Amino acid sequence: MRLQPPTPLMVFGTGSGVGKTLMTAALCRALQRRGESPLPFKGQNMSLNAFVAESGGEMAYSQALQAWAAGCLPQVAMNPVLLKPQGNSTSEVIHLGRSVGIARAEDYYRDWFRPGWQAIREGLAQLRQQGGRVIAEGAGSPVEVNLQARDLTNLRLAQFLRARCVLVADIEKGGVFAQIVGTLQLMRPVERQLMAGLLINRFRGRRELFTEGRAWLERNTGLPVLGVMPWLDALFPAEDSMDLLDRHARKPDAELSIAVLRLASMSNFSDLDPLEAERTVQLRWLRPGASFEGCAAVVLPGSKQTLGDMEQLEQNGVPAALRRHLDRGGSVFGICGGYQMLGVRLDDPQQLEGGPRACPGLGLLALETRFGAAKALRQRRDTARWPDPGLTLQGFELHRGCTVPLAAACQAAARPDLQALAETEDLGWSNGPGTVAGTYLHGVFDSGPWRRSWLNGLRRRAGLAPLPLAVGDHGVAREQLLDRLTDAFECHVNLEPLLRQAQPRS
Repeated sequence: MRLQPPTPLMVFGTGSGVGKTLMTAALCRALQRRGESPLPFKGQNMSLNAFVAESGGEMAYSQALQAWAAGCLPQVAMNPVLLKPQGNSTSEVIHLGRSVGIARAEDYYRDWFRPGWQAIREGLAQLRQQGGRVIAEGAGSPVEVNLQARDLTNLRLAQFLRARCVLVADIEKGGVFAQIVGTLQLMRPVERQLMAGLLINRFRGRRELFTEGRAWLERNTGLPVLGVMPWLDALFPAEDSMDLLDRHARKPDAELSIAVLRLASMSNFSDLDPLEAERTVQLRWLRPGASFEGCAAVVLPGSKQTLGDMEQLEQNGVPAALRRHLDRGGSVFGICGGYQMLGVRLDDPQQLEGGPRACPGLGLLALETRFGAAKALRQRRDTARWPDPGLTLQGFELHRGCTVPLAAACQAAARPDLQALAETEDLGWSNGPGTVAGTYLHGVFDSGPWRRSWLNGLRRRAGLAPLPLAVGDHGVAREQLLDRLTDAFECHVNLEPLLRQAQPRS
């Protein structure tokens, strides 16, 4: 008799930011270590931190991270509905990796519920063909009573999957007993019976101090507490941009301070994870208008609303502040939207970015950008020309708009003020001295030798000795972090009560 695939598991949280994403990643790796083939899945995610899969489609970076934890390649089927907020209560809607329209918040469930549910079912069907165990993550709280009638990705999905569910609560936030009991009380009986266990996250101190609380929860909910995860003193990838506010830890060995502008519509902040992981680098996440004093470089990250964010920089005096920073010997680096802002002019005649039709850029590179309807979505690999020629560059493009040298610069045979970052010139440019540069390549800092080469330029100007270029790519450090997370998960969480109820059905 042929066995059906293993029972799906699902990770809910008592609210946003309680650690669902990382607990799901840890669960995926723990099951992979047991010889299973876990398949991470989040039906609908709202995030500006995106990734481009090998197929050329968009998905949330958090599901890419879970795929790496599971030991498989990220697939858009793992995140069939992605909502990318773009201001004014609107979001770009991505279904199975492709942009399908713009939704207003008040109309979303009326206009997009049925197409979204269809995309979710198609994504699940694609994953199930691979024969592994689906490990689903919920979104926010599963019991938002005003939204449950049109729930796409929480309890409706759990019932559709007949999943065994775990409820994660963050004790660091306080009120953990009310979080758990209140969430369970708001579930209908048919939903409540899917719950298989509780998981307490981010506990500080000795776990024995929670023994009485653990017993109370089990006695009053009838569910086992599968584990109490400790507060881990490690810089794991942020689940959303709000988590960046908690990144205040000082590094005792830091020799360079690098500012990152926290743009209003900042996207793909995971591009900065490799710099965060550098022992000698201290990142400072600054609001526009804050001082760059003492920073060796300023990074302008990606933006979902490039022209709107550019206007905000202008209003906060950032262009003049950046010029003063450069005059003091500092550097500026832009990624994607931040790269577009470095140029002289930005034109958006169709207002695809949701802001003005045109605005001046920072004027730090002799470039102009024009936005069009087509979106660049592809993995890229190239050979660097700058800052050290011959190094490998690898990452992905995810942008609207084409950035080219100004006509006057094109007429100059040697382009004295511009230097291409890579053999393929459309990936990015730097100025002659190399103090200002930008690229469309998300993940540009993932390449260890290239990242160190860029850092060594900053170190040279600061009078510091160079770092060795013979260093692994950030994927190696990410794997080590996922292993540390999973080691702690396996030490503090007992999966047997969950898995005993989730064996393959004959």
